[in-house]
Amino acid sequence: MVIAVTLVGGVVGLFWERQSRGPTIAATPSTAPDVTVNLPIAKTVANRTGFLGQFSAVDAVEIRAQVGGVLTGIEFKDGQVVKKGDPLFVIDPRPYEIRLTTAVAAVRTAEAQADLAQSELWRAQQLKQTNFGTAESVDQRISDLRVANAAVDTANSNVRNATLDFEYSHVAAPFTGRVSNHRVSIGSLISGSRAGTSPTTLLTTIVSTDPIYLNFDMSENDYLAFARAHPDGELEEQVDFRLGDEETETRRGSLDFIDNTIDRASGTIHARATAPNPDGFLKPGSFARLSLVTGQPRPSLLVPETALQLDQSNHVLMTVAADDTVVAKVVTVGDLDGGMRVITGGLLATDRVIVDGLVRAIPGQKVAPRKAPVAPKG
Repeated sequence: MVIAVTLVGGVVGLFWERQSRGPTIAATPSTAPDVTVNLPIAKTVANRTGFLGQFSAVDAVEIRAQVGGVLTGIEFKDGQVVKKGDPLFVIDPRPYEIRLTTAVAAVRTAEAQADLAQSELWRAQQLKQTNFGTAESVDQRISDLRVANAAVDTANSNVRNATLDFEYSHVAAPFTGRVSNHRVSIGSLISGSRAGTSPTTLLTTIVSTDPIYLNFDMSENDYLAFARAHPDGELEEQVDFRLGDEETETRRGSLDFIDNTIDRASGTIHARATAPNPDGFLKPGSFARLSLVTGQPRPSLLVPETALQLDQSNHVLMTVAADDTVVAKVVTVGDLDGGMRVITGGLLATDRVIVDGLVRAIPGQKVAPRKAPVAPKG
């Protein structure tokens, strides 16, 4: 009886063990993941190099007072665009108007003295001819006339000087541009100097808006390539650029300046492009990505931008070998061309590049490649 119970218990235990393991299924070979591949596109493209640039105004000045006094007027709104000659500030002009009036009166006095000296000289000359005068008297009258004429010149100079002071009490925009905020308020005592030898009050700043400079630095190698491609030294080269929130380089300017020395510390040379900015959207101090032709056109290979992966500081393309295994290739990249990335090294024209399904592409494993043609944009 004990033996029978033990046997039944063993059979039941074996049954529940098999039930817990589940049904036995025969092993099947795993299938290779599907990926989309394409051969790189062979095309002769210009040797373009990308740079990071920063905008700056063509003209930028600090508006400072050239005469002192109490500020009585602010003739603009902060941040507005002003035209050349538009009034900006008014420094109390009354003291300078008084000085101008005084200087004009001094001219009249000097002119009257000169007229008197001229008359006395004429009389002295007449008396000398009739032997009632002496040569010494004529010489004295000639000297008096010269002194009087010099006094007239001095008085006229004082008028011009007073006129300048009076004009400088009305501060105007030196060129068309966008003005900053006013740094002083009405009623403030302003310090001014035409020569700038003493501290002067900063009133505001103004920058030109159209056109605008785009400054960047070229490495020595990039500069050498550019110089060899432009042996005539002409700089009217088109520059394409885009802003930080833009995907493509739809904006254009022209290269108009390359410095005359290479910086010894950084090994770069400063360059500058000029770009139109009719709406004033581009602001000095902001950044842009730009590309410039730095060499002669040459045969190149192009792949979709999405096919590239970044491994630390290296650009990597996943390719499929003849036995359908994934091979990672470290490549060097150039600029964009028609929405495609130029590959300058590390890739063959016969390499099958994985353009879709990269998440399933593991180096060394087999894949099932499917070819899909990819054409460059533009």
